[in-house]
This record gives sequence, structure tokens and C-alpha cells, in this order.
Amino acid sequence: MSEPLPGAKEHIDAALSQCAVIDDLPADTPLIPIAKVGVIGAGTMGGGITMNFLTAGIPVTIVEREQAALDRGVDVMGKNYAASVKRGRIEAADAEAAMARLTPALDFSALADCDLVIEAVYESMDVKKDVFSRLDAIVKPGAILASNTSYLDVDEIASVTKRPEAVLGMHFFSPANIMKLLEVVRGAKTGASQLATVMQLAGKIRKVPVVSGVCHGFIGNRMLAKRQEQANALIMEGAAYFDIDQVLLDFGFPMGPFQMGDLAGLDIGWHRDPSKVTTVREALCAAGRWGQKTGKGFYDYDENRQRTPSAEVQAIIADFAARQGVPQREVTREEIFERLIYPMINEGMLILDEGIAQRASDIDLVWLNGYGWPAWTGGPMYWAAHQGLDKVVAGLKRHGLPVCDKLARDAG
Repeated sequence: MSEPLPGAKEHIDAALSQCAVIDDLPADTPLIPIAKVGVIGAGTMGGGITMNFLTAGIPVTIVEREQAALDRGVDVMGKNYAASVKRGRIEAADAEAAMARLTPALDFSALADCDLVIEAVYESMDVKKDVFSRLDAIVKPGAILASNTSYLDVDEIASVTKRPEAVLGMHFFSPANIMKLLEVVRGAKTGASQLATVMQLAGKIRKVPVVSGVCHGFIGNRMLAKRQEQANALIMEGAAYFDIDQVLLDFGFPMGPFQMGDLAGLDIGWHRDPSKVTTVREALCAAGRWGQKTGKGFYDYDENRQRTPSAEVQAIIADFAARQGVPQREVTREEIFERLIYPMINEGMLILDEGIAQRASDIDLVWLNGYGWPAWTGGPMYWAAHQGLDKVVAGLKRHGLPVCDKLARDAG
């Protein structure tokens, strides 16, 4: 780890004290009592979300479509609590009490008396809209309806209900029972009480809440997309994917973009047709390289999930570059770093300029608590200000990358 930037810790502490303060929300905004929560989906995300509330003493009704999936989800939560007891993180009696607050169900009607319902279903607008129109007809008036979407338009989801003021995003990060960040997505019609209630509730379940406006990917994933765009371009130009990961590891990230892809699963969103290959990722999936779960993705993995670079993957990438006529060249570590990090800073400035985030320190909290940005820097926006925004602008221009008006202005 590098030496902490001067004032980084104080900056983070101040950011944490400010993040729940919403500039245009009066301090006396009435809150909605949350005595019971509903969660739709008992998979990894739904189960993790549920555990947050059970641990905080709030009863949860969890709904799945099929008994086997419901049983599997409940079993995983029980095992997670047992593991926490074994590690000494929670008393056995508390774990037992938490699981006793859980009501598993197979029908949406079980959610009728919930004060807050969070859906954690498949990331598809059609699926989400179907779920919300059904909830609107079933759940009691005054309840908050939240989506765990990580990208989709919360206003469009709200449009299928007769209570758009009750709808907002609650974007948890996986594993949701451990990760601290909660992006709270404020729709165009989200009510003041609903927003204030969720911000206060976040504290009860020990999350760091950051408000985001509606845009594709919100704060974190919108910035992440810019980094991934450059990572994908760099491997085509001749940079080794393991060198790209290493540059971020050396900066202090827990993993690089290609390691992250392997962990999540390269087959997420894959069309499942091995004959249709238009990207490196699709080529890897067609070759059975789906990530850690198949023992090979960008990297080869041993039985302890230790990674080694793959000659097969390097050949697949080289073949793609040749077929697309992209000339290969030596790419320096400095260029890799600048092209991964600087576009994220530029996007952060756009997010501020558009009012998607309230303050630069909120963006820092998103990245520190949701994406493993190294804490010694104080977060991306704090780090960039310390580096000198003029340096960021010069780097972006050097690599032919866009510079937004706010970044150019602030850099002087």
C-alpha cells in the first residue's frame, strides 16, 4: 500500500457524515415506519439482502417462484449464519433469532402487508416491469417498492405503477450481506418520505447510503463501464490482460477487470450460441472458458482458485486483433494506468455536472465501499484533485480520449 494522501482519512470521515444528507430534503421529513420487509428472489443477491434486515431485527418475507429455489436460498442463509457463528462474528442465539424472523413464501400475496418490498430478480426491464405491476396491485398503500437494479431506468420501472412516488432503487452490492455500499436511486417522482426513510433504514442495516439520480449504471457502474471500455481496447492493441490487472493491483485494487470478469462469470449475459462470436468474451465462452466456475476464463485456475495466465487466451486475443486489423504495439504501464483511471475521473465529473451525484465525496464513497478503490487515496475524485486535474486532462488528450466541460473548467 502507498502512503495515505494527506487528509484522505479526514475526507472519508467527512464524506460518511455527509452522505445521508440530501440537500433538498427538509430535516423534519416524516419517515415511514418499516416493521416488515419483503424480498423477491432467493438467489445470491436476494438472500444477501434478506440477511441484512434479519440481522438488524426486521422480519422478512422472501418470495421465490419454485420450492426448490426457495429451499436452496433459505439453506444458504442458514449456512452463512452458521459460518459467522463459527468465526465468532455473531452469537449462536442471535443467528437462530435472525433465521426465526424469516418467512419463506411462493406467492406474491404474502407480501401484501410489507412496509418495504425489494425485488432482486433477473436484470431485464420486461421482468422488472411485470414484477412491479403485480406488486402495485397487491402491496398495501403507503409501502415503498424498491428495485435492486444495477443499471436500469427506475423511472420506467415506476411508470407501470399507480404510485411512482413509492418507487426507488436500492442497489446492493454482492455479497449483499457483507458489502457496505447501498446506491439509493432517486426517481423523478420518488417521494421525500420514501427517500428519507430508505436513507435512515440504510444506517440500521449498517450500509453506507449514497443517493444517485437516474441514468444507465447510476454512479458506480457508469464509471466502471468507462474503465472496462479501455481495458477491452488495450488488450486488442497489444497490452497483456494480466498486465492490465497487475497495474490496478499495484495501485491497491483487490482485483483487476479481467479477474473480476472471471469471478462474476464470463457467461453472464452470453447468448449461448458458440457459433456466434463477435467479441473476445464470446470467444472465451464458446471455448468453455466461463471463469472461475469452470476452472478457466481469462486465466487458468487450480483447485485452490489460484490463477495463471493462459496461452490459449492470448492466442484468441491475438487472432481477434489480427482479424480486425488492429496493429499490435508495446503498451507502457503508465499508458495502461492513465487509460483505465482517467476516463473514470472524466465520467465522475459528468455525473456531478448532470446532478446525478450530489457531491464529489459521494462518488468517492461509492468507489471506496462498492468497488475496492484503494482507501489510501481518499477515493477517485479526491485522488484526482490531489494529482492535479490539469494532469488528468493532459493524459486524456494524449490518448485521444474525451474531456468533459466541467473537468476542463475545473482544471483551469
